[in-house]
Amino acid sequence: MLSVNNIAKKLNLKVAAGNKGLEKQIKNIDISRPALEIAGYFSHYSSDRVQILGMTEISFFERMLVDEEREDRSKRLCRKETPCIIVTRDLHAPLELIEACNQNNIPLLLTETNTTNFFSQLSSYLEKELAPETNLHGVLVDVYGIGVMITGESGVGKSETALELVKNGHRLVADDNVEIKEVSNNVLMGSAPELIRNLLEIRGLGIINVMTLFGAGCILEEKRVMLNVNLELWDANKTYDRIGLEHKMVKILNSEVEQRTIPIRPGRSLAGIIEVAAMNYRLQHMGYDAALEFNGRLNNQIQKNGGLNNDF
Repeated sequence: MLSVNNIAKKLNLKVAAGNKGLEKQIKNIDISRPALEIAGYFSHYSSDRVQILGMTEISFFERMLVDEEREDRSKRLCRKETPCIIVTRDLHAPLELIEACNQNNIPLLLTETNTTNFFSQLSSYLEKELAPETNLHGVLVDVYGIGVMITGESGVGKSETALELVKNGHRLVADDNVEIKEVSNNVLMGSAPELIRNLLEIRGLGIINVMTLFGAGCILEEKRVMLNVNLELWDANKTYDRIGLEHKMVKILNSEVEQRTIPIRPGRSLAGIIEVAAMNYRLQHMGYDAALEFNGRLNNQIQKNGGLNNDF
């Protein structure tokens, strides 16, 4: 859960009143600027949101309202479910608002940042912290700028493959347990739990610290999950995609990620295959697809010869 104290520390906010309410939880990702409410219209007041007061709201509050109205608006802004009120531009908070916040234990916070920039900063922070999240068993690696989530049964070789990728100059994000947040539609951000950050478990060897062994350039704190490579033991009775026209998707939370299933067999370079998979993914999203090109050539050959010849 995210408390008011968390955002106060993260965004360097000063506490002007309502200290006893700093542990209040923020549950709504949306933010409000209560301009109409200060004017007296509270019919649709979103009281469970963080409230931001900028130059417009403060100047109207001080210049257009009499003492009784200021006191009334302040009390009505400070409802039980209101997480906090933030005043931007290092403006002086009205005394009536300070008193109301202290009486109702609503934190009143101050920032030097202008309203537009602060609104953007806070919105991005809340979207990330309050995003839906889950944990997946796998390894997340940054390969040529593509966030590759390596999955498969325990002991299939996920961590060993990640180690080989790190040795090839790629960056480890998380091993074994990946925390994933859905920060927006089809945007999944993966990171490692603090307990296992920078660590890899290699069976027969134990726990190794990737940053200590290979340097800070081989680890990454967070990466968008863009491609899922699922490792499985070779099954002679199973038909695997040999051309690449099939685009299977796997659902994580409410988003979908492209999935490639790689069968494991002695002698196969899994790290090399994953590197190629990442480069091919990038090319496809740039508009080039080798599988479609081959399919087009094949269709042209069929039309030209009136059927398949022995070359196919």
